[in-house]
Amino acid sequence: MSKEKGIRINKYLSQAGYCSRREADRLLEQGRITLNDSVPELGTRVFPNDKVKVDGKLVENKSEEHTYLAFNKPVGIVCTTDSGVEKDNIIDYINYPTRIYPVGRLDKASEGLILLTDDGEIVNKILRSRNDQGKEYIVRVNKPVTPEFIKGMGEGVPILDTVTKKCEVRKTGSHEFHIILTQGLNRQIRRMCEYFNYEVVGLKRIRVINIHLDDLPVGKYRHLSEKELKDLKRIVEA
Repeated sequence: MSKEKGIRINKYLSQAGYCSRREADRLLEQGRITLNDSVPELGTRVFPNDKVKVDGKLVENKSEEHTYLAFNKPVGIVCTTDSGVEKDNIIDYINYPTRIYPVGRLDKASEGLILLTDDGEIVNKILRSRNDQGKEYIVRVNKPVTPEFIKGMGEGVPILDTVTKKCEVRKTGSHEFHIILTQGLNRQIRRMCEYFNYEVVGLKRIRVINIHLDDLPVGKYRHLSEKELKDLKRIVEA
């Protein structure tokens, strides 16, 4: 931490592995963060020897190794860190011994790969990254997949007052297709299918950027390998 300039309080909490910068800003707005026992404003900077607390508990920014997990989320588990709001939340389900939080979201009715970490900096970089490697999904629908449907899905679909970006889509079964998205609109694949009068009956994410689900069992997690982490950091820095 720079002694002269300090760092913004949201970045401090992010580097400490407490939460993402975005979540830190929400906590600030809710008045749940104190700096030296006073409620700070958005953008306030933290200097050495300052004491940052969330809900009255001290948060220390220690330079220790971070945790990076790949998790195969089951259907029915919600990607929230607030166990008081949702009982079937991802944090309680995994029950990891240190505080971690999910990178992005995967809706309750979907399964598959989601990353979790206590490294707020990489979370921000992943969410802001403009790389075109995207996220890959296997999708099952309620009726036969036609060439017209595949073509329409790939060329862009009008949903949520916008048109989705062109994407790679290929048929992999009579009622199944693979799709690679480079954007993350709310319930995007389900809404895209609905536009063509298809209903999603199964959705599994199998890749996030360079991290693959492979044969990781449902409900289990693994630590990222050194190579996976190195490549991930290189990609999101680009």
